[in-house]
Amino acid sequence: MGTAAKVDGLMDGLKADLERLAAIPSVAFPGYPAGPVQDAHDLLVDLLREAGVERIERIDLPGTAPVIHAEIPPPDPAAPTVLLYSHYDVQPPGDENLWLSPPFEPTPVEGGLRARGIADDKSNVIAHLGMLRAFEGRPPVGIKIVFEGQEEYGSPFDAYPPTDPARFACDAMVIADLGNLRPGTPTLTTALRGAAEVTVEVRTLDEPRHSGEFGGAAPDALVVLLKALATLHDVHGDVAVAGLRREEWTGTTYTEEEFRELAGVRDGVPLVGSGSLGERLWSGPAITVVGLDAPGVDHAASAVVPYARAKLNLRFHPRQDPREAQDRLVGHLRSLRPFGVPLTVTPGDTGPGYEARTGGPAYRAALAALGEAWGTEPSYVATGGSIPLVNGLAEAAPGAEVLLFGAQDSMCNLHAPNERVLFDELRNTVVAMCAFVERYAADFRAGAAG
Repeated sequence: MGTAAKVDGLMDGLKADLERLAAIPSVAFPGYPAGPVQDAHDLLVDLLREAGVERIERIDLPGTAPVIHAEIPPPDPAAPTVLLYSHYDVQPPGDENLWLSPPFEPTPVEGGLRARGIADDKSNVIAHLGMLRAFEGRPPVGIKIVFEGQEEYGSPFDAYPPTDPARFACDAMVIADLGNLRPGTPTLTTALRGAAEVTVEVRTLDEPRHSGEFGGAAPDALVVLLKALATLHDVHGDVAVAGLRREEWTGTTYTEEEFRELAGVRDGVPLVGSGSLGERLWSGPAITVVGLDAPGVDHAASAVVPYARAKLNLRFHPRQDPREAQDRLVGHLRSLRPFGVPLTVTPGDTGPGYEARTGGPAYRAALAALGEAWGTEPSYVATGGSIPLVNGLAEAAPGAEVLLFGAQDSMCNLHAPNERVLFDELRNTVVAMCAFVERYAADFRAGAAG
């Protein structure tokens, strides 16, 4: 029986297990019960055992949910080892009034299922299990499994792999925490933008003063802040901070119509910036004002504002050093004196980007496997989101090729109401994973023999 036919025969069971897993509200954020997270962990341990995995451990670190670590030894000394990563925790559901069905009651939609976390990232956990089942627990490569339980909130596990490199040693890793650019378009993600936070604040008066009596001479802190924030972008909407890296994007990207729909851009409102969407979203910087402390409109007094503060989120080129990128933004803001008023600028957290090596045997095998599974030429993209653990895993296994693909698609509403996954995407991801380990094992042996 061919691989695709074998996977087709497994799909009913995989769908049922996906429903079981998605029904568990495994939110690992503060204020949510720890029980469901443990329930999801225990279910996955059982499913791994049923798939033929015998060596299963848990990694317990302070302040984080348990990490599942499992291994299947290579079938012979000449076979490579592949690490499979996914996470079993999910985002909080948000405003449940915006959901068409309860977020933790998996509900059929056309071609798939709707539930919180069903795409991000429980579909990819099930895809890994599907590959193991297709080979009856004995794939042609050695396997290391890492299923994390607190990825969405963040945890000390991000920095753990380099402290225990033997546990994560491998020849290639499949990071399944993302997916295709659009349904039906097989996609490898080759880069992740980095992220940094900066807070800027202004204090001009001891307390509010009557805008009629003092406005016009007394410095308004909110106006000063807005004047500073307006310098971060040029007239086109491109980032105007010197020294932030930007390059042309040569891979696949969204059409403007797709992006407008995905972002929910209202009719008549233009997109900002210049250049291709890939350049604006992935290989260039972005600065977003994610928070603003200022008087609310509904209860505003007629007074000069004495204090204002903004929190900025910077996304930067995958190869730019995080501290350098943050320093560029901090330096830009500190150099300003809007109306002669100094700003207080405080750097916050940073996270590095990542750019995968391409052209190696695992990369070639993955491209061929994706094309085989979907029956069309695969594409490559980057993403503006971040997966902090990738850098830790890459540092622990510096020689390993890192492959980023999975069963999600960019239209699945991850982190938003009415998240869904499509069964065709799940099925094809399992087929692709099977084809990948077969091709990679054969090419690895051939390379070793050569």
